[in-house]
Amino acid sequence: MQNSHKFFRNEACAYFPCHETDDPGNFNCLFCYCPLYCLGPDCGGDFRLTPAGVKDCTPCMLPHRPENYGRIVEKLRLVCRKRAD
Repeated sequence: MQNSHKFFRNEACAYFPCHETDDPGNFNCLFCYCPLYCLGPDCGGDFRLTPAGVKDCTPCMLPHRPENYGRIVEKLRLVCRKRAD
Protein backbone atom coordinates (compact mmCIF):
# COMPACT_ATOMS: atom_id res chain seq x y z
CA MET A 1 0.00 0.00 0.00
CA GLN A 2 1.44 3.35 -1.03
CA ASN A 3 1.98 5.73 1.91
CA SER A 4 0.90 3.04 4.36
CA HIS A 5 2.81 4.83 7.12
CA LYS A 6 0.12 7.53 6.98
CA PHE A 7 -2.83 5.30 7.76
CA PHE A 8 -3.67 2.67 10.35
CA ARG A 9 -7.10 1.31 11.26
CA ASN A 10 -7.58 -0.85 14.34
CA GLU A 11 -11.03 -2.39 14.08
CA ALA A 12 -10.16 -4.75 16.96
CA CYS A 13 -9.97 -1.79 19.35
CA ALA A 14 -12.77 -1.74 21.91
CA TYR A 15 -13.30 1.96 21.14
CA PHE A 16 -13.30 1.73 17.32
CA PRO A 17 -14.39 4.11 16.03
CA CYS A 18 -13.85 6.52 18.91
CA HIS A 19 -15.78 9.28 17.10
CA GLU A 20 -19.04 9.06 15.17
CA THR A 21 -18.37 8.55 11.49
CA ASP A 22 -20.30 7.69 8.35
CA ASP A 23 -17.15 6.17 6.85
CA PRO A 24 -15.45 3.73 9.26
CA GLY A 25 -13.42 2.26 6.37
CA ASN A 26 -11.46 5.53 6.13
CA PHE A 27 -11.18 6.12 9.87
CA ASN A 28 -7.49 6.64 10.65
CA CYS A 29 -6.38 5.40 14.07
CA LEU A 30 -2.74 6.43 13.54
CA PHE A 31 -3.14 9.49 15.78
CA CYS A 32 -5.26 7.72 18.37
CA TYR A 33 -4.30 10.37 20.90
CA CYS A 34 -4.22 13.65 19.02
CA PRO A 35 -0.68 15.05 18.99
CA LEU A 36 -2.12 18.55 18.59
CA TYR A 37 -4.20 18.48 21.78
CA CYS A 38 -1.47 20.26 23.71
CA LEU A 39 -1.73 23.27 21.39
CA GLY A 40 -5.03 24.23 22.97
CA PRO A 41 -7.04 26.59 20.75
CA ASP A 42 -4.23 26.64 18.16
CA CYS A 43 -4.65 22.95 17.30
CA GLY A 44 -6.81 23.73 14.28
CA GLY A 45 -9.40 21.09 15.14
CA ASP A 46 -13.10 21.22 15.84
CA PHE A 47 -13.25 21.24 19.64
CA ARG A 48 -15.38 22.84 22.31
CA LEU A 49 -14.76 23.81 25.90
CA THR A 50 -16.79 22.25 28.68
CA PRO A 51 -18.37 24.53 31.30
CA ALA A 52 -15.34 23.70 33.45
CA GLY A 53 -13.00 24.96 30.70
CA VAL A 54 -11.72 21.53 29.64
CA LYS A 55 -11.01 20.97 25.96
CA ASP A 56 -13.48 18.42 24.54
CA CYS A 57 -12.46 17.00 21.14
CA THR A 58 -15.44 14.67 20.76
CA PRO A 59 -16.67 16.36 17.54
CA CYS A 60 -13.19 16.59 15.99
CA MET A 61 -12.25 14.28 13.14
CA LEU A 62 -9.05 16.11 12.10
CA PRO A 63 -6.59 13.39 13.22
CA HIS A 64 -8.85 10.60 11.97
CA ARG A 65 -9.12 11.66 8.33
CA PRO A 66 -6.34 10.15 6.19
CA GLU A 67 -5.94 13.33 4.15
CA ASN A 68 -4.91 15.30 7.27
CA TYR A 69 -1.67 13.38 7.91
CA GLY A 70 0.49 16.05 6.23
CA ARG A 71 -1.31 18.87 8.03
CA ILE A 72 -0.66 17.29 11.42
CA VAL A 73 3.00 16.51 10.69
CA GLU A 74 3.62 20.06 9.45
CA LYS A 75 1.99 21.53 12.55
CA LEU A 76 4.23 19.31 14.71
CA ARG A 77 7.30 20.50 12.80
CA LEU A 78 6.34 24.10 13.59
CA VAL A 79 5.97 23.20 17.27
CA CYS A 80 9.42 21.57 17.27
CA ARG A 81 11.00 24.58 15.57
CA LYS A 82 9.46 26.97 18.11
CA ARG A 83 10.64 24.74 20.93
CA ALA A 84 14.20 24.77 19.55
CA ASP A 85 14.30 28.59 19.44
